[in-house]
Amino acid sequence: MNTTARTFSASALVIALAAGVSGCSNMSHQDKATAAGAAVGGVAGAVLTNGSAVGTVGGAAVGGVVGHEVGKKK
Repeated sequence: MNTTARTFSASALVIALAAGVSGCSNMSHQDKATAAGAAVGGVAGAVLTNGSAVGTVGGAAVGGVVGHEVGKKK
């Protein structure tokens, strides 16, 4: 991944997270954890697969499931 693509990816991530956080006031703790897990998983999937759409979506799905489970109240 070249420098321009990384800069664009980082900027897109920051914008998406800022937009996502503004809409989280009505969300439960578990919902927020699920969304955060999906965001982190999507970025990780994109990085690990060099921007593959399948890797990004797969990472987001796995991250969402992990975030959902971590966010459960004990």
